[in-house]
Amino acid sequence: MGKAKLLVWPVCIWIIYAVSACKPGILPQLPEAATASDQSAPWLKKLILELEEQKPANPPAKIHRYTYKGQEVYYLTGRCCDVPSKLYDKHGNILCEPDGGITGRGDGRCPDFFEKRQNETLIWEDKRER
Repeated sequence: MGKAKLLVWPVCIWIIYAVSACKPGILPQLPEAATASDQSAPWLKKLILELEEQKPANPPAKIHRYTYKGQEVYYLTGRCCDVPSKLYDKHGNILCEPDGGITGRGDGRCPDFFEKRQNETLIWEDKRER
């Protein structure tokens, strides 16, 4: 057996150990309603991980997917009171803040979001205890 073949086994064993050592739940689990594009969106997984590192919001944070003006969008609810919500496109770019803030009406860039949104699907909900 050559040296290259002998080196493969330690690498394989290390990979198996590294994968098995991961804590369950370290990656966000999206509900069954989430599509393959939701599941594979790295920005969405990163956003969820960031939310899970923060203290739970009151009311709990949620991410919904909608169709708005012909495109797939993701709505992240705002924290209590003056904290604005965020509306993302399918690539993770912030389109607007539909509500919240000092006036409660967001930043004004998508004032018709709540009237025009369609096809609501819950993508993620923070179920941690407060």
